[in-house]
Amino acid sequence: MRRLRFGLFENAQANDSGTATWRHPDNERIRFDELAYWRDLARLCEDARLDFLFLADAWGWADVNGSRPDICSVEGLDLPRLDPAIVAAALMSQTEQLGLVMTGSILTEQPYAFARRMASLDQLSGGRIGWNVVTTGTAETAVQAFGVPMVAHDERYRMADDFMELVYKLWEGAWEPDALVKDKDGVFADPAKVHRIAHDGPYFRSHGYGNTAYSPQGTPVLFQAGASPAGRAFGGKHGECMFIGAGSVAQLAEHTRAIRAEAVASGRAASAVKIMSAFACVVGKTTADAERKYQRVLDAQSPEVAVASYAWFTGLDLSSYSPDTPMTELHTELSQTQVARFAGLSVGDVLKDWHAHGVGAKPVVGTPEEIADRMCELAEGADLDGFLLSPVIQPGSTQDFVEHVLPILRERGVAGSEYEGATLRERLLGGGSATLPEEHPAAAHRAGALRRAA
Repeated sequence: MRRLRFGLFENAQANDSGTATWRHPDNERIRFDELAYWRDLARLCEDARLDFLFLADAWGWADVNGSRPDICSVEGLDLPRLDPAIVAAALMSQTEQLGLVMTGSILTEQPYAFARRMASLDQLSGGRIGWNVVTTGTAETAVQAFGVPMVAHDERYRMADDFMELVYKLWEGAWEPDALVKDKDGVFADPAKVHRIAHDGPYFRSHGYGNTAYSPQGTPVLFQAGASPAGRAFGGKHGECMFIGAGSVAQLAEHTRAIRAEAVASGRAASAVKIMSAFACVVGKTTADAERKYQRVLDAQSPEVAVASYAWFTGLDLSSYSPDTPMTELHTELSQTQVARFAGLSVGDVLKDWHAHGVGAKPVVGTPEEIADRMCELAEGADLDGFLLSPVIQPGSTQDFVEHVLPILRERGVAGSEYEGATLRERLLGGGSATLPEEHPAAAHRAGALRRAA
């Protein structure tokens, strides 16, 4: 079995994945607004040689019948939160090799400014930055805050294609990799290697010069998690690392096949996209011990949160439907992933499931050996390249995985003990190159040295 890659999923807010576990006595995520919390967590990840820390984000909030329920403030469900780019910037000086991945929305960002921010982070981190491309699942409330029109689900992916083409021009074509000379007896930058870009797309326009020079990776490593047909097509075209939800071997294998087929349809190799599944676990000395630990987590949160939380992600108020209503009868223009994943279930089933783990993965509860067995079974059976670890309680969940499960995976030869490669792309994608391969659509916008070398 191939060597697996591991990232840690986090949110810069008190709660995570639509659950409200902040009351649990061991949960330190309540300190999300303290730099020390992030510093200690990042160092834990780096000491364990996890590949990256993934910072999720959202601009919207829970909305039920036009207002934010009081339970959201009482339980800290959706607000407040911090900007993940600021958190990542703060952690660059606290780490040396850990990848830092942040979420950025094509619906709420201006591509010219966003391209500069990401290139700046990639420069200062030495090539450790990744971008989780989202079209904003909580778009309905986000567009209210930004004062922009609502954009339908599939159109947001067409909008994302236009956004990507523009930032590719800025990252790959505006400055050649060797444009900066910095010769005090000669020139600072070679004007022949600094290019004006022009973009007149259906959604975005830009004419002028890139605000930042070529960064160590050029384009940051591209992450994506869309599970709808439009999302899979977008990921197959642009994504380098795709996240899929938890599930059975058969369910995950179906997602993996579909994503790799989309990559091939876009003229890329099936292996060009690394696929990582969400994975949560509760570790105990015995299975019974782990089950008791998990029950304490469930007991720490109120069932009232589930309705508001589900509405936050989907815009659907499940309390307005009969519990036996089939989920297949519901439709949303927001996160269709969170409706499609419950096909075959009723509204009542979903509320029970959502209370347990929200949008996140259902935890595997057991001993370190049982959890390692399950991870290997999923990876081998579903053709996975790795896992995005979704902690139940922080930092305890991460510490338990690092101290008890990861050593078993290393003994089995499926987890590494050292970083390989200087940049995040080299470690995740292999191939010995810090920049995107020629078959990626971004490469079409290159000028000069990189194009000549291909």
